[in-house]
Amino acid sequence: MRIDRNHVLRRFKEYTDHYDASDGKTALKIGHTYRVAQLCQRIAASEGMDEKEQDLAWLLGVLHDIGRFEQLRRYDTFNDAVSVDHALLGAELLFGTADGGEGTAGGGMIRQFTEDVSEDALLEVAVRVHSAYRVPAGLDRRTEKFCHILRDADKIDILRVNIDTPLEEIYNTTSEELYHARVTEAVMESFYEHHATLRSLKRTSVDHIAGHVSLIYELVFPESIRIVREQGYWEKLLQFPSENPETRRQLVALYEEMRDFLEHAPAGAETAWPE
Repeated sequence: MRIDRNHVLRRFKEYTDHYDASDGKTALKIGHTYRVAQLCQRIAASEGMDEKEQDLAWLLGVLHDIGRFEQLRRYDTFNDAVSVDHALLGAELLFGTADGGEGTAGGGMIRQFTEDVSEDALLEVAVRVHSAYRVPAGLDRRTEKFCHILRDADKIDILRVNIDTPLEEIYNTTSEELYHARVTEAVMESFYEHHATLRSLKRTSVDHIAGHVSLIYELVFPESIRIVREQGYWEKLLQFPSENPETRRQLVALYEEMRDFLEHAPAGAETAWPE
């Protein structure tokens, strides 16, 4: 599949221009999209994938959060639990019949980005499951790999978003709650078990800090671990200056646990995706 990147970027800008770019949340997702696309390509390249496959990975990054803009317009939130599953909405906008809002052509938006239909099935699945807790079983190996490339790239940049954007805005909370809340025991236990924290376990705003850092445990590719080490955003997150002494102790403990994990996690060319 050949991708005209300039065309894709023009189409993406035309689409997002129909939303309020002065809204910080809109700008946040536009920047996130561009970075995820570049991360997707970097991970694909690290796996020795050819130029066409790298183009496909990059395109997935551009398309993955299409549903976020409609979610924000309709519900004024990025919280899927109180609005709509943004990944499912994005897949529907691209490949179904959902209305893409004023100034769009409605469903089937994928044809605005590429007329090549050969990868539609892979693109639809990858967009639809990119924020699911796990990639569904039964996918063919190639589709599964692209799903994991996108999911890794998205998780990596979520760490940056949590540093670049006020946490009160991301978590829809007050500074009073954020700086005095504790990490709940269930979230602490989940972190020590080395897997992503279930949304259902999160009760406080600082649970979200721990939960976002726990996404690192789910990274699949060695290059993803390398990027996380290079960027260091997880460290800044866990160095959050809570005013609660117990919370500070909890965050130090989580910091030490993640530091140890990353010290022993493979990176670079030490492992490869099993074909």
